[in-house]
Amino acid sequence: MRLLVVEDEEDLANWLLRALAQSGFVPDRAPDVRSARAMVTTTEYDAIVLDLRLPDTHGLVWLRELREGGDTTPVLILTAQGALDDRVRGLNLGADDFLTKPFALAELEARLTALGRRGRGQRSTRVQYGRLVFDSETRSFSLDGDLLALTPRERAALAALVQRFGKPVTKAQLFDKVFEMQSDAGPDAIEVVMHRLRKKLADSGVNVVTVRGLGYMLKAGSAEPS
Repeated sequence: MRLLVVEDEEDLANWLLRALAQSGFVPDRAPDVRSARAMVTTTEYDAIVLDLRLPDTHGLVWLRELREGGDTTPVLILTAQGALDDRVRGLNLGADDFLTKPFALAELEARLTALGRRGRGQRSTRVQYGRLVFDSETRSFSLDGDLLALTPRERAALAALVQRFGKPVTKAQLFDKVFEMQSDAGPDAIEVVMHRLRKKLADSGVNVVTVRGLGYMLKAGSAEPS
């Protein structure tokens, strides 16, 4: 899924691009509306992630320009916490979804996946590994039809592992998925999340294994000792 991320904050933009690319998205970045205008004329995007407080033009001004010009690319707006007026105006101008800052990466990815599926007219996709079922639209997990009780961090970690089933995911990649950019958690905090996941996946037919020197991997089989 090809994305255009219109975001002027350097650290946030770099974090977003790195994390989205690790999940299989193909993101490009525009730091301002001028750059974004040029990029949409040369590249067809599946969705646009649009910040509003941009240095040259307000994001809603460009959104109106897009819609008046006949561009129907799905647009997800990033808004400041509590910016109700911006959200209402954005939806009225043709935005497809919005997310308030700070946000969980897993929620952003789920919303983008839903926008892409809606645009292609596809139905919800469910993937099963052993007794574990992953719904890629809601980012939820279930065992034998019952929702698996996971914390937001556990859910984000398991979603990252499912997307690369049978292949190792590094600690750094998981950290980006599980912890928000401003988190003061140490790099070893991911080990606590993995420990809890192993317990919750007992007898599920899949297991989180440690790949020495590489990170963690989700694979079929019985649980490894925790």
